[in-house]
Amino acid sequence: MKVLRGYIFSRNFMGESCHQSTQNLVIRDYCEKNNHEYLLSGTEYSIKNSFLILKNLVSEIPSIDGIVAYSLFQMPENCNDRKYFYKTVLDSKGEIHFALENLKITNFLEIDRVENFWKVRLTLKNCIQGV
Repeated sequence: MKVLRGYIFSRNFMGESCHQSTQNLVIRDYCEKNNHEYLLSGTEYSIKNSFLILKNLVSEIPSIDGIVAYSLFQMPENCNDRKYFYKTVLDSKGEIHFALENLKITNFLEIDRVENFWKVRLTLKNCIQGV
């Protein structure tokens, strides 16, 4: 059984919002379905572009097996920042899971698959609405 620390937001992300209690329920359900032990979530500060709590959670590895975020889209929007985060987690022998999308990164090969979701989301963000 892997031990994962939750990660949730107290602010909107990419135009989305979700109550913290709902984020925790989704994470808990993901962990139960995947036979992971869920440790209570760290809640990111509401300051725009803050990832201080996320960085702190990475420092808990290897005491824990990884981090389970509510959504992939709570990661930094900047591609280089995201990839640096993924690399830091993997170099620490940890994993990152995304409960809402049912995705995970457990090795470097899985990064491209996850990044493809980001490419689609960022493209859609720039599309004209209501056409």
